[in-house]
Amino acid sequence: MPATRRSSPAKTASPPEPTATQRVYDGIYTAILEHRLTPGMRLREAELATSFAVSRTVIRQALNRLAQDQVIELHHNRGAQVPQPSRDEAGHVFDARRVVEGEIARRLAGRLDGAQVIHLRGLVQAEADADARGDRPAAIRLSGQFHRALAQMCGNPVFVRLLDELLPSTSILMALYQRPGHPACVAHRHIELIEALTGGSGAAAAGEMRRHLQELERTLVSPSPARETPLRDIFAAYRDPADAA
Repeated sequence: MPATRRSSPAKTASPPEPTATQRVYDGIYTAILEHRLTPGMRLREAELATSFAVSRTVIRQALNRLAQDQVIELHHNRGAQVPQPSRDEAGHVFDARRVVEGEIARRLAGRLDGAQVIHLRGLVQAEADADARGDRPAAIRLSGQFHRALAQMCGNPVFVRLLDELLPSTSILMALYQRPGHPACVAHRHIELIEALTGGSGAAAAGEMRRHLQELERTLVSPSPARETPLRDIFAAYRDPADAA
């Protein structure tokens, strides 16, 4: 190995700051996952522009991307809106998740390394901690992160894209139809999933994933009462005048 000149330690490159459009996209996406945006809620451009301290052009770009990814709906005369799916549509969403995530679990069984298992256990613990302190938005977000992490570990980017579409749809269905007070995802099921994944049997891991998703689907029984929160309050944490465009 050739000698190298000794120098001061190199600084680790910081990840690039998200663009204003990406910040708006992420904010709305996360708010849907965390049930802070309710199904059927209107996403008015002017109010969003004020909430995020960006131009309406930036808002339109973000909304168009969200609509392309089927996270929100865009209507010609009514503008952007959080979807409000019927109870029957839950079956389609969970059928798709069982197929995709069952295959993810089958492929990952017996192949996770130590660092991956530690990461998954950390997400489960963080989810349980959030649920214990009554922080439902955080618990919902962490539950989604657990499922998405499995898709990423599988190494197929198409699986990740499918989960990025299915997770917001699941969250909206849960906001509408889940039993009040029921946890976003049953944490012990995630622990059992990890045990099945580390056990080495693809069939057992796939079966555990399907049981977990079936159990989650069974909690969707009746419409939850609607609540309205001003967008400026929902997105207060995302307001950054420096990114205004």
